[in-house]
Amino acid sequence: MRRLLALLLALPGLVLAEPSPYAGEQHRPIKALSAQRVEGLLAGAGLGYAKAAELNHYPGPRHVLELAEQLSLSESQVEQTRAIEARMSGRAREIGQQIVALETELDRAFANGNIGPDRLESLVSRIARLTGELRMAHLGAHLEQRAILTDKQVSLYDRLRGYAQGHATHAH
Repeated sequence: MRRLLALLLALPGLVLAEPSPYAGEQHRPIKALSAQRVEGLLAGAGLGYAKAAELNHYPGPRHVLELAEQLSLSESQVEQTRAIEARMSGRAREIGQQIVALETELDRAFANGNIGPDRLESLVSRIARLTGELRMAHLGAHLEQRAILTDKQVSLYDRLRGYAQGHATHAH
């Protein structure tokens, strides 16, 4: 009985001893961003910013180019898609670099104890504005892309990407 009582008394301490889900992240160069996230931002990758479009029948230009043959894109559609993708990628890389720079500045400010309310507000506001611009770059590209595809191509795209077996797209 005493052993059971000792075990029960020790259990709360064991629960409290669990490491934080952040354990190990203190070694990151930018604590708030994983290496994969930094790489994606610098490369202009989608990073899920366009899911609202992608999963609602607004294909992305990168994937459309990957599936160009299966979608039977015309030469004009391929050309237009390349232009959309180039604009999106260029803008996304530019914004991504700025976000990484500001996240680095924010991280260093906290690490050096050189942060106050005004600087914090400025950095966070700038990061938020740029994050919105990045999302707009990706979502805008999906909007442009949808306008040059037929409903049949969008339907096929959705099936090829594994999204919408049997779901009809709506006309635009």
